[in-house]
Order: sequence, then structure tokens, then C-alpha cells
Amino acid sequence: MDLGIKGKRALVTASSKGLGRGCAEALAAAGVDLVLNARGAEALEATAADIRAAHGVEVTAVAADITTEDGRARVLEAAGAVDILVTNAGGPPPGMWSDWGRSDFIAALDANMLAPIALMTALLPGMIERGWGRVVNITSQSVKAPIPQLGLSNAARTGLTGYVAGTSRQVAPHGVTINNLLPGIHDTDRATSLDQGVSQREGVDMATARARREATIPTRRYGTPEEFGAACAFICSQHAGFMVGQNVLLDGGATNATI
Repeated sequence: MDLGIKGKRALVTASSKGLGRGCAEALAAAGVDLVLNARGAEALEATAADIRAAHGVEVTAVAADITTEDGRARVLEAAGAVDILVTNAGGPPPGMWSDWGRSDFIAALDANMLAPIALMTALLPGMIERGWGRVVNITSQSVKAPIPQLGLSNAARTGLTGYVAGTSRQVAPHGVTINNLLPGIHDTDRATSLDQGVSQREGVDMATARARREATIPTRRYGTPEEFGAACAFICSQHAGFMVGQNVLLDGGATNATI
């Protein structure tokens, strides 16, 4: 399917690996020029080089911490006028409610709520002026069904979801859509980190920890960054212009819900 976005320009944050890279790869395959951001310069430059070689699109890499004002300013200056924004950031650490203080919540809000909002605030006016734009926020299945040990993530990402619910309907008349893509467990460093936590806590090896988690997923496997990226690229396409303010689960059926 031709997604109809060849020649568009996209900013994808936290895109040197994992789900962010999956989205960047899929957009590049559709002919979209990219501005990639992550904190680690070496991994980011390697990803940019791989995508240029594979897809022949323009790729600009900006190593910066997108959760800081200075980092966002650098990324936005390099990005210029973008048609597509994909926000992504690593999730806060798991734990118990009794583990977290104010500083932990502020860090989670900065990364998983306030940074995406700041990027939208900066880039939506240009999209509105041009009469076309796409925003996809990578959040989590936890906004549909909270994950007890991920209370920091539950709180911050649900806050972003509420913001998008209203804002998406304000910008939709201008040809701009905002939607959220909610991953379950995918085969990324984040999944490895969570499996390591189970391994250490329960005294089992990594293979056992992963097998236990896979058994809770109806598809009996982890998702892949490639299929996640394909879903993201479709939401960014010309064909998804009637999709507004939605929270799209991509979790292998793990979230047991009717709606």
C-alpha cells in the first residue's frame, strides 16, 4: 500500500533503537525524510547511517536529551518544519508505591508527559498553517489497564492521554491528527530489563522469565519493532486522516478488555 507520505518530513524521538527505530525505519521505507533524536550519539549516528543506506532518504541525527528544555531546543532547531511527529521516551523504572517520592514523579512526568506536550506545542502551529500533520505518541498498554509495578508510567502516560483526548479534537479541523500507539511487550531493551527484574526477584534464568511473560500474551510471543513501526507508519499516512484521538493497542491481545 502506498501510504501517500513520500517527501514528508518526520521527527522521531528516542529513535536510535527499539520501537522508535522501528517507526523511523517504516517511515523511511515510505519515503519520509527523518530527523532522529536520542541521547546516545554513537548508536544514533549508526542508526541514521543504516536508514540512509537502506532507504535513500534524508536523515538528520541530533543527540540530545529531549526531556530538557535545552535538548528540545536543539532538536527543534534542527527539525525545522516537520509534517510528522512521533514522540517516544523510555519508561520509568518499576517498583512499589512506597518506593517513589516527588522527584521520581517529576522525572516520569518530564519524560512521558511534559516532553511530548512541549514538542506538540512547538510543532502543531506549523502543521495547522500547512493544513496537514500527524502526531503519534508512543505510550503504553498501561493506560488501558494499569500495570501495578509501573505506577510511575501509569500516572505520567495517562496524563498525556488525557491531554491528547482534548487537543486532538481542537486541531482536527485543520487536517492534523493526534493519536496514541500503545505497545505491550515488544522484543526491545525495555523488555529485557523487565525480564531481568523478574529473573533476579524470583531466582529464575532469563529464558524462564521470558517464557512466563510470553505465556500471558495470547499470541504467545513478544511483538517486534518492525510490526510496531508498520502500525505507526499507517497512522501517519494519508489513509488515517479520519482517525482522531485514538489509543491503539498493539499488545498481542494481552490487555483483557472489551473496548
